[in-house]
Amino acid sequence: MKVLLSESEIRRGVRRMAEDIARHYQGQPLTILAVMTGSVVLLADLIRLLDLPLRVGVLQASSYRAGTTRGELTINYDLMPDVANRDVLLVDDIFDTGHTLEAITRLLAGMGPRGVRTAVLLRKQGRSEVALQPDFVAFEIPDEFVVGYGLDYRDQFRHLPFVAALSESDIARAAR
Repeated sequence: MKVLLSESEIRRGVRRMAEDIARHYQGQPLTILAVMTGSVVLLADLIRLLDLPLRVGVLQASSYRAGTTRGELTINYDLMPDVANRDVLLVDDIFDTGHTLEAITRLLAGMGPRGVRTAVLLRKQGRSEVALQPDFVAFEIPDEFVVGYGLDYRDQFRHLPFVAALSESDIARAAR
């Protein structure tokens, strides 16, 4: 396992992103929707840094089932607040190919929000397969499989306070 972003680097990057978000919304009410489960740590840190009137909700989306290969996207909106006539910030842990964020953004747009913007902790370089790009990004990272700070491999490693890249041997050990 190779550490890509230390705990202190993450803290500084999330703070920078929060400042950019606060500047954009200029004190206006905001509904933050976090894509579970990977963004739970980012959500907690981000909302503590935003001095805005906030509503917070979650939705569950998954396209990676027990592995590192993308499958069919499933979305559960049961825990999501009403977004009609609200400014919405969709928060996710990582922007890889972009398919998940694009699909959720498109679905949210059909629910009548005033606007939908996106924020991600990580954007993988050279992986995007969609036109949509996140509005707020804390870090650009190389194309490696990463864990920590909420990101997982088979529900392992979410607890790490840093972001690390897993090698093939790390993945093989964790799969056992």
